[in-house]
Amino acid sequence: MDLLPIFLDINNEPCLVVGGGPIALRKLQNLRRAGARVRLVSPELVPELAASVEEDAAITWYQRRFDDEDLLDIRLAIAATDDRAVNRRIAALAKAARVPVNVADQPEDCSFIMPSVIDRSPVVVAVSTGTASPVLARMIRARLESLVPAGYGRLAELCARYRDRVKERFERQRDRRRFWDRVLQGGVAERVFSGHLKEADAHMERELAAGGNPTDMGEVYLVGAGPGDPDLLTFRALRLMQQADVVVYDRLVGKPIIDMVRRDAEHVYVGKQRNQHTMRQEEINKLLAQLAKEGKRVLRLKGGDPFIFGRGGEEIDTLAAEGVPFQVVPGITAANGCACYAGIPLTHRAYAQSVTFVTGHLKDGTINLNWRQLAEPHQTIVFYMGLVGLPVIVDKLIEHGVAPDMPIALVQQGTTHMQKVYPATLKTILARVEEDPPEPPTLIIVGDVVNLRDKLDWFTTIPDREQGATTPLLPGD
Repeated sequence: MDLLPIFLDINNEPCLVVGGGPIALRKLQNLRRAGARVRLVSPELVPELAASVEEDAAITWYQRRFDDEDLLDIRLAIAATDDRAVNRRIAALAKAARVPVNVADQPEDCSFIMPSVIDRSPVVVAVSTGTASPVLARMIRARLESLVPAGYGRLAELCARYRDRVKERFERQRDRRRFWDRVLQGGVAERVFSGHLKEADAHMERELAAGGNPTDMGEVYLVGAGPGDPDLLTFRALRLMQQADVVVYDRLVGKPIIDMVRRDAEHVYVGKQRNQHTMRQEEINKLLAQLAKEGKRVLRLKGGDPFIFGRGGEEIDTLAAEGVPFQVVPGITAANGCACYAGIPLTHRAYAQSVTFVTGHLKDGTINLNWRQLAEPHQTIVFYMGLVGLPVIVDKLIEHGVAPDMPIALVQQGTTHMQKVYPATLKTILARVEEDPPEPPTLIIVGDVVNLRDKLDWFTTIPDREQGATTPLLPGD
């Protein structure tokens, strides 16, 4: 370890910044976030820095060049001028006075460096490469950003509020550590992350009352896995996938996403196809409740969004009736994902002022929809699960007044490397499908916006995670 990583308390302490450009501004902003009182020395200031001086009483500007006496009674100094010789002189004087000094872009003159920071106050993560590559440090920080939710600051505040009570409740350090391990990886933390702070406090009180003995009840996470591309998962979805004990999933969730679930988690496949159910929906509902009652953290992974034709509402009905705690994590629904990757905007001021999501078949297997409403102009209609009923959809729309030359597009396995788009009209789509049958799942989009796909000269590249390559999608593919 070349450098000692420390966190320095400079709250209300005098710190010096020499320089008036963008780098000085960035350094000054970091000092102010830590509560420092800043003495700023520079003959001139860029407008943004001048505005900060005007607005912040904790910044004092000395409109002149650096003077040796500027280092008197200073806790920390930063040299950020555009003159390397001046910066080097400031660094030498600061070191002689035992004042920590940072010099912008001159690591050899620094006595300390300022790392890339992930700020979730009071939680702060600092990343440094020891001056070897600041760009690499920023890249690492960007990756860590996805692993450290914004709610960690709120979680730390909750820990601070309960720290003394936990010490009173558990005499042995080992018991306290086990208690905090469970709290910080369980229901309390997840409620904090989702912004349900009152529920988090109530859950914390129950944990304390239980005396450190975990309850038998687990929890169910209804997580939207998106339309197929793993890059479309939310940060929260990924976090819950990594901590689940068992995952319950169906055929709309692809292998690349399943591979991101915690490796030692139990896998339960409950895939359903038309008239072919591995497990009936009522049985899935009961299974989720049963697994949670066994004390397991259950990940119910659903393609798209759980509440848009994902039957998530039916599942939480059962969980609520059984007294099982649950969370719902929204996902990018197939309509948004597939339309975007196919280059079709669902709304456009000139062509569609509304968009309607419709299921292609009802519970009894029929397609008995409000065709009069669906035939209204200036809208986009998206049919889920409508491939089998496509002939009926086409006939009914034309029968209720939709022009036979209305654009339609079928998007096969959208957002994946198997995506294929079938643009046509209501009059021609059946012939095209008969000639080249698409593979489910296939989304159907009807409306004038389909024509914009060619006009936008769309180009999308989808990662091919099976082959390690990429698939370019051009208009007409």
